Amino acid sequence: MKLNRNTVFLGVTIVFAFLMGAIVFSPWASLEAQSGGGDWQTVMTERGFTDEDVYAALSTYNPSGVYDEFVMFASGGHSGQVFAIGLPSMNVLRTIAVFTPEPWQGYGFGAGEEVLDGGNMDGQEVRWGDTHHPALSETGGQYDGQYLFINDKANGRVAVIDLRDFETKQIINNPLYVNDHALFATPSTDYVIQGGQYAQPIGGDYAPMADYAESFVGIVTMWKFDREAGRIDADNSFALELPPYWQDLCDAGKQVSEGWIFCNTFNTELALGGIESGNPPFEAGASRNTTDYMHIINYRAAEELFLAGEYEVVNGMAVITLETLVENNVIFNTPEPRSPHGVDVAPYGDFIVVSGKLDPHTSIYSFDKMMAAIEAGPTELDPFGIPILAFEDVIEAQVEVGLGPLHTQFDDQGYAYTSLFLDSAVARWSLGGDNYRPQDGWSLIETIPVQYNVGHIAVAEGDTVSPAGNYLVSLNKWSVDRFLNTGPLLPQNLQLIDIGADRDNMQMLYDMPLGMGEPHYAQIMRADRLNTWEVYPEVGWDPATQSVDERAVAPGEEGITRDGNTVYVNQTAIRSHFTPEIVNINEGEHVVWTITNIERAKDATHGFAIPYYGINLSIEPGESITFEFDADKGGVFTWYCTEFCSALHLEMMGYLLVQP
Repeated sequence: MKLNRNTVFLGVTIVFAFLMGAIVFSPWASLEAQSGGGDWQTVMTERGFTDEDVYAALSTYNPSGVYDEFVMFASGGHSGQVFAIGLPSMNVLRTIAVFTPEPWQGYGFGAGEEVLDGGNMDGQEVRWGDTHHPALSETGGQYDGQYLFINDKANGRVAVIDLRDFETKQIINNPLYVNDHALFATPSTDYVIQGGQYAQPIGGDYAPMADYAESFVGIVTMWKFDREAGRIDADNSFALELPPYWQDLCDAGKQVSEGWIFCNTFNTELALGGIESGNPPFEAGASRNTTDYMHIINYRAAEELFLAGEYEVVNGMAVITLETLVENNVIFNTPEPRSPHGVDVAPYGDFIVVSGKLDPHTSIYSFDKMMAAIEAGPTELDPFGIPILAFEDVIEAQVEVGLGPLHTQFDDQGYAYTSLFLDSAVARWSLGGDNYRPQDGWSLIETIPVQYNVGHIAVAEGDTVSPAGNYLVSLNKWSVDRFLNTGPLLPQNLQLIDIGADRDNMQMLYDMPLGMGEPHYAQIMRADRLNTWEVYPEVGWDPATQSVDERAVAPGEEGITRDGNTVYVNQTAIRSHFTPEIVNINEGEHVVWTITNIERAKDATHGFAIPYYGINLSIEPGESITFEFDADKGGVFTWYCTEFCSALHLEMMGYLLVQP
């Protein structure tokens, strides 16, 4: 339950008055002396706490056994993973292993290799990623708690995470592009849309920089999602060829604008860089124009072209050319502020908010005006033949919010929130229009400082058709002077801000150091939307297929069998032993080893590690895992349970004897 600030202050006052009264009446004074009453005042005084500090502490404290109201899924940046963080406690609940092997979960050390191998590129093993934009699956424009998608900016890959067990099920490569930035789901999650970043020749072919305008392109990829299978269906996916601008963020329309995509761009100058040759550096060359372009794309019309076969095939993937998109009135441009780094669709889908890093305003575009301008027929084209909707024909309002505006989120009270990178602040401003706060109009309400240089922000369910509000998290890039120094590499700082409807002003609640990677973006969902398993549904469960594995081992079926040079080890695990406990094989044999955790108790996880052979597993209750290796080294190897599971945990071990 979210605490009301006035309630907290009243409670503190009552406790204070009670304790003061206890000093006057000797029986109560004696009781206070015995119980240590009044210590909270001493702590408050000695540590210099204010009433605001007390409110913040009480707002984020979760007593043991009390669960968080929200869960935030934050990208892990260069860790290649995703972090699940509870709100308001700001406790890290889980690292979800995605693009990088993770030993605690046994991911990539005997299990998960098939998923990781799905992300290999042209036969090259890739075992790291730069996770950037998590996207929760949606039904009717609202998070449904079923799946989470995440992209790898460095290698142009996309992963699918099943939220029933918080495990990665699929990593898929983009055969057209090796870097991206945006990732987002459509309101029905029929598509997961991957937006590109820097222009390059399609398919990664070579072309000299002198041929940039002719040979380089932008790409947006429409990955078809099969919800029943829980996988991306590459055969029914397609891509859209875009101009060689640098596409940045994209967002999907919702409600009145459903079926459309909005992507901002920069480097419409087509700057070529080359500071080593005396040319202007990219940051100067790509910032000369006073405006860039926002792409306005009718993806439902593009889908019809794909289904009609109006595409080319590149590296095995369907690509609808820019020429085809233009000819069929699928794509339009409109000017947007210089160097934009955010495009966000309001809850009703009626307004699209864009911020340019070099403009102190947020610019609010009207979807209705866009449709009217398209219907009227644009008269101007960009250099690549895309029709341009005049800025004055589609703009609804501009709000001056501060320096370096980037990204915008929305709450349930008709307010929008925009991160201000240069001001190191978050601005709260009112949305005009009939659906929001017409009484306030388009106006700045307040700002709150953050530490420091905020990039993205996330509001509870702030990307959906019905935001929850309550909390905002500022994902700050710097944390100078905030935490104990641990060396030149500083942690990121995620700051929790109270934006609840019962507050007159935003209040900072919590500074959270995160020293495991750089969260770039996050989405926050009500925790009660999750339907996560406590144990796997049946004994013998294979998380890769989300079904019982036919190789699973039941009690009484344990043993060792041979078929030529292959040895099959069938084993069960339960507190506090493995069966069998001793395995004899010969050097040079190929080993296929299946372990089934037959526990049904919650949190009764067993680990399994074999030295030298690189096996390290986490086997959750009910799970069955099969791994393989070649016994190329003779000797005696001990295995043991790596998860402390019982009083006899140390005795839960066994011997692998490999006879030379």
